[in-house]
Amino acid sequence: MFVEIDEMRSVMYSYQMGEITEGDDTIVVMAIKSAVSEIKSYLNPSNQKQWQDGRPLYDVAKIFGAVGDDRDPLILEICKDIACYRVCRLANVDIIHEHVKERYDRAIDWLGKVAGINGAPTLTPDLPTIDPDAPGGDANKKLFRYGSRPKFNHE
Repeated sequence: MFVEIDEMRSVMYSYQMGEITEGDDTIVVMAIKSAVSEIKSYLNPSNQKQWQDGRPLYDVAKIFGAVGDDRDPLILEICKDIACYRVCRLANVDIIHEHVKERYDRAIDWLGKVAGINGAPTLTPDLPTIDPDAPGGDANKKLFRYGSRPKFNHE
């Protein structure tokens, strides 16, 4: 797993997590897995034209396959913030909900900038990328556009 349960202590106290989940670690595991899945959805390229504009294609399997100190620290913290938000949806036990929601919103905003959605300026973090020119890469999927301008009539 990309984030271990004991690593969640950097975003939430153990007693708070224990009270919210009533000692059920499967809730925390599900929150971590859904956070990883959400981040992957931002980093994975889609079939939309905007992903064919030459931006780097991130090697999501390598990013989330890393362990220990090889993990990207920013992706790790964002994953923990999103997982914390998913756990805190159950209850508000001695946690300032606005603080957790603010960190979640910042994490999603950053991921949106990496994905280049909503007209936000695109960020390019230092994450492993896929070489489209490598054997088996997406070199054949480069953008090609053709057509003409709309017809202009003088009326």
